[in-house]
Amino acid sequence: MNEARAAGVQPWHLRARGFKQAGPGVWAAATLAEAPLYALEAARCRLPSEAVFAGSTAAWLHGLDVAPCSPIEVLVPEACGVSGRVGMRVSRSSFRLDEVERRHGLPVTTMPRTLVDLGRRLRLPDSVAVADMALRAELLTMAELEAAVRRIGGHRNVARVRRMVELVAPNAESAMESRLRILLVEAGLPAPEVQVKLYAADGEFLARADLFYRDAGLVIEYDGETHKHTVAEDNRRQNGLVNAGYTPLRFTASDVLGNPRGVVAQVRAALAKRAA
Repeated sequence: MNEARAAGVQPWHLRARGFKQAGPGVWAAATLAEAPLYALEAARCRLPSEAVFAGSTAAWLHGLDVAPCSPIEVLVPEACGVSGRVGMRVSRSSFRLDEVERRHGLPVTTMPRTLVDLGRRLRLPDSVAVADMALRAELLTMAELEAAVRRIGGHRNVARVRRMVELVAPNAESAMESRLRILLVEAGLPAPEVQVKLYAADGEFLARADLFYRDAGLVIEYDGETHKHTVAEDNRRQNGLVNAGYTPLRFTASDVLGNPRGVVAQVRAALAKRAA
């Protein structure tokens, strides 16, 4: 805004010319102001030079499918005197120079440091889901993640981060599939295998199970909003699994998020039935 005033342009001129306020003292074209990257660039103008984007914001800048601006997450050194900002979560913590890089021209925590920070703050199903996505996209290796965990030593919530690392599955195909898996584990059930190819006795390929309890022959499928198969294909697939002696269970996001106890109860009952 200072630059605009220096050029003789007032706020009402900006509004009249199709600009929108993207933050205190920051204006952008109205068609761009709501785009996440422009919101982050506007936020950067309001932050001290030492600040870096972190958490879910950093994860989005690394290319992961997460919400980047709800709120914008920022990390500053412990000695930095910056106060909170509207629409931002500003955290103070020490970080090393090699834990910062640039994405889309903006300073962000590296992928290993980003996952460590998320692991300390998020619920386990959510942190594992993000870690699964990052590993599947090959944005880091398990060795890099484990090294980042060792570096934080005895910091607050480090046990949660270590538990996240224990439960990651790089071959998980969706965030909701990861949340379903962790829902079962947190309920005290064994961790299922992930993305397992299943065959009939004659060697015919039947399906690839999202989650699988081998001893019980229990196949757990997550049906996303963009379903992969037609109804006819689903029926053939399910009938083939049943005829081969498998027990299929299928869940949706509304089950996992809206009725988690019901999901756990169904899986527990199916495991108990096969064990009887």
